[in-house]
Amino acid sequence: MKKSGVVYLVGAGPGDPGLLTLRGAELIGRADVIIYDALINADFLKMAKTGAEIIYGGKRANEHAIPQDELNALLVRHATEGKTVVRLKGGDPYVFGRGGEEAEELSEAGIAFEVVPGISSVVAAPNYAGIPVTHRDFCSGYTVVTGHQDPAKEISSIDWAQLAKYPDTKIILMGVERIRIIAGLLQENGMLATTPVAMVRWGTTGRQESLVGTLATIADLVEAAKFKAPAVTIVGGVVGLRDRLNWFETRALFGQRVVVTRTREQASQLSQQLMELGAEVLEIPTIKIVPPENKEDLTDALLDLHEYNWLIFTSPNGVSAFFEYFFRAFDDMRDLGGVRIAAVGPATAAKLKELHLKVDVMPEAYVARNIAKSIHAYESLENLRVLIMRAEVASPELPEQLQELGAIVDDVPVYRTVPETEDITGSAARLTEEGADWVTFASSSAVENFHARFPLGALKEKNPGMRFLSIGPETSKTLVGLGFPPDVEASPHTIEGMVKALSKAVGTAKKSKG
Repeated sequence: MKKSGVVYLVGAGPGDPGLLTLRGAELIGRADVIIYDALINADFLKMAKTGAEIIYGGKRANEHAIPQDELNALLVRHATEGKTVVRLKGGDPYVFGRGGEEAEELSEAGIAFEVVPGISSVVAAPNYAGIPVTHRDFCSGYTVVTGHQDPAKEISSIDWAQLAKYPDTKIILMGVERIRIIAGLLQENGMLATTPVAMVRWGTTGRQESLVGTLATIADLVEAAKFKAPAVTIVGGVVGLRDRLNWFETRALFGQRVVVTRTREQASQLSQQLMELGAEVLEIPTIKIVPPENKEDLTDALLDLHEYNWLIFTSPNGVSAFFEYFFRAFDDMRDLGGVRIAAVGPATAAKLKELHLKVDVMPEAYVARNIAKSIHAYESLENLRVLIMRAEVASPELPEQLQELGAIVDDVPVYRTVPETEDITGSAARLTEEGADWVTFASSSAVENFHARFPLGALKEKNPGMRFLSIGPETSKTLVGLGFPPDVEASPHTIEGMVKALSKAVGTAKKSKG
C-alpha cells in the first residue's frame, strides 16, 4: 500500500533566523518538498536535506509566482505521491497568510496536515524597533488589521470609525502603499493628528528600517524616504517609548551588510556573531572542501604514521579531513602513537581538542610560517620527521623553513578547495544587484575564488564604499597581490578577531560622521 504524505504549514517567523521554532527547523530538515514564500528568510533553505525539491511560491503584493489555486493543488499532488511537504510561510500561517485556505483544501482532499505556528511580525517588528504593543500607561490591548484592502472602497470589512474610537494600539499590516488614505481615515474618525506613528520595514532582520512620525506627517515621510513594503505600521502612544527601548537598532553593526565567504559548513560561526551585533549577513561561500585529487601520499603517510615525530595542522579543515581518513584506517586514537602536535591557531587547536588531543605547540602569532620557529623553540628539529596536513595548494614557505631547521618534511594534501557556485539563498544575486558594506575573507583561497566569481575591480567600481576585511597576513597578501589591500586586518588572526576588528572600524566610522 502506498504511504500517504503529510503537509506541514510552517510559520517561518518574521525574518530573524533565531525566531524560527524548533519544530519548524526539524520539519524543514525532513521535507521532501519545500514550497516557500517571498518573505521568509532564505537562509532556512540551507536546512533542507540533500535532494529536497525547493519551489518558490511567491506571495508578494502584485507578485504571485504560483496562483493560490494552483499552489493548493501542488500541495495536494505532492502529498498524494507520499511525500513530506513543508509549506514555509512568513510569520504565522494563520495571520494574513492564507494558511486557513490551504488547510481547508488539504482537509477536503483528505490529506493529513499539521500547522506549526510562527512568530508574527505583528508583535516582532514593533519589538525590534523598541515599541511594546501594549503598556499599562498607554493601552490595554491592540488591534490588527490589513492595510492591503483599499480603505477608500464603498464597502470595507474594516470599520475605521470603530477602530479610531478605541484607545488600543493599532497594528496595520501591508499598508505602506495606502498609508495616506489610512492616516486620513483615522483622523476623520476622531484620532488626533499628533498621534504617534511608526513604520518598521524588514523587521527583525539586519535590513530593518524604522520611520517615526504622526498621523499628520507619516505619509509625507514615507514618500520622502521612498519607504517601501514589506512593513508593519504601529499607531498609538506606545510609539513614544521607542527612544528609550530601541535595543536592536543600537547594536554595533546595525545597518551594515556584511558578506561572509567561508565554506558553507564554517560560515555559521562568523555569521552568527555578526548577526548578534545587528549586521545583515550575506553568506556567499566561495569554496567547498573536497578530497585531494591524489591520495597516494596520504595513504603512505597513514601507513608510516608511527615514524613521525610531529603532526602539523594549519586549519580546522585539515584536522577534519585528516581524521576522517585516519578513522577509516584505524579503530583506535592510540594508533597516532607518541607523535607531538602543532596547530596554527586557536580554531585549529579547538578542533583538535574536540578529539581530546593536546596541542604541544601553537605560535603566538597565528600564521603558518611561525610554526617552524615555535617547534624549534620547543625542541631541535634536526633529523625529526614532520608531517604537514593541509590543502592541496598551499604556500611552500612552511616546509622550506622546517627543512632549513633540519627537519625531514612530508607535505601531504588531505583536502583541496574548489569553487562553490550554488546560490541557494539568493545572496550572490543580492550582492550583484545591491552591493554590500563589507566583504570578509578568512583564507587566501576564499579571496581567489571570490575574485574569480565576483571580480574585485568591477565590484569596487560599482560599490565604491565597499571595504575588505582579512583574517591575517597570508590572506592580506593575496588581496594585495590582486591590487586590493584589505581595509582592515584582524588581530588576533581569528574569527573573534575579525568580529572585533569590524566592530571597531564601524564604530570609528560612525563617530567620525557624527
